[in-house]
Amino acid sequence: MINRFNGATQFARTMARQPAAWFSTTRVSAKGVLTTAQHTLTILGVTALVVMAVLFVRPDLAKALSNSLNHEPEVEAVAVVAPPLSALMETPAAAPAASTAEEKALLGTQKQQQWVTSWLSKRYRVAGDAANMLVSTAYLTAREIKLDPLLILAVMAIESGLNPFAESPVGAQGLMQVMSKVHHDKFQEMGGLQAALNPVANIRVGSLILKDYVTRGGSVEAGLKIYVGAAAFEHDDGYGSKVLAEYQRLKQVSAGKKVPTITPMMAAAPAKPTPPVAAVEKSVSGTQIAGL
Repeated sequence: MINRFNGATQFARTMARQPAAWFSTTRVSAKGVLTTAQHTLTILGVTALVVMAVLFVRPDLAKALSNSLNHEPEVEAVAVVAPPLSALMETPAAAPAASTAEEKALLGTQKQQQWVTSWLSKRYRVAGDAANMLVSTAYLTAREIKLDPLLILAVMAIESGLNPFAESPVGAQGLMQVMSKVHHDKFQEMGGLQAALNPVANIRVGSLILKDYVTRGGSVEAGLKIYVGAAAFEHDDGYGSKVLAEYQRLKQVSAGKKVPTITPMMAAAPAKPTPPVAAVEKSVSGTQIAGL
């Protein structure tokens, strides 16, 4: 009986101690989990800081990560390279030997072309090779259509300052400021309207238009007035005078004379009354242009 009682008492004490042990073990386990969680969060935080620092230093990696998360392929930028000058300025073929006195006058000598090229290059600050290309094209075009190359060059100089990419507010384009939308048919055989900024095409079309206007107007002055779009007006605002003054300077240069590349500023002259038609015709007849 006593043994049973002692056994029961011992069992009760053992059962009484078990909850305390269980609670003690639970507290130890919870503390370990909390410690592990703290260490994990610390590692994650440090890792995040390192990743942010790397992405800040390497923005390209950030962009790649963003693209991969958005499932968008990265589009490589395409470099735009300007075409070489030779691609825009087709080298004209060598001129055949002149067979007539008129053709010799239109082509001039190689020395004369060199003088003109050098003078225009300095006057309009154009690279020598580019100026040589423009002058050669003007001389070859002039020989083909029977028009003075110096007149073509004078128009180019006044219209655009020998800038092949010039464009006016009304849409006149290129060296000779051709209204490509008006004369679009003349560019068809040369590649369409986009050829208006091609120096060779622009010189050819502009020269053909100038030749047609001079023929239609009956004189160089009248042709220049039509060319500048002042046919319906009483004056051309001095356009014709500027072109012919440049033409005269080019004639002197081609003759081997020393002509200043900087034109001195002239004092404004008082306005003069419009001369009668007879006086204009007399003045026009006194202007000698080769090929006309």
